[in-house]
Amino acid sequence: MSPLACRGYNSRVNGNIFIVGMMGAGKTTVGRILAQRLHKVFHDTDHAIEARTGVRVAMIFDVEGESGFRKREVELVEELTALENIVLATGGGVILDPHNRKRLSERGCVVYLHALPKELWQRTRHDRKRPLLRTEDPRARLEELYRFRDPLYREVADLVVDTGRQSVNALVTQLLGLLEPTCRLSV
Repeated sequence: MSPLACRGYNSRVNGNIFIVGMMGAGKTTVGRILAQRLHKVFHDTDHAIEARTGVRVAMIFDVEGESGFRKREVELVEELTALENIVLATGGGVILDPHNRKRLSERGCVVYLHALPKELWQRTRHDRKRPLLRTEDPRARLEELYRFRDPLYREVADLVVDTGRQSVNALVTQLLGLLEPTCRLSV
């Protein structure tokens, strides 16, 4: 999709920006700064789930399994995407559920923060809080997740932005320049 054709943009979008991407892509960091610069309310699905349950995402995975976590995630995406004028940083696996992909596409402008597995590995390799990387070969697991999820992120994305090695502020500035014409946001 051309960056100038924001697929879902209409009066129901209500100025929402939803950020998708792999773990370590910078969704939360970029989302917070983007929300500040656009004077929008920031939400993060993983943080909201932790606030509601009182436990870390890793503990939910341990107790309820990935399916239990994904069920909570679907409920939260339904609720948060119905809000207006927000920036939402989603968990890396949010796009696995077709209902989530539909809600994201219908209710806002979706930005895919893209990074290659090699970059993601550099950013996440010391993070012990990521339940999907608790394997014998976390790097191979990350590459497997990327191969499966990348097409799904692209399916819902109105914009794909490579995170590369630029600073967070440079990335946000680039993103603002792309969002304004793409999603008709006043910046």
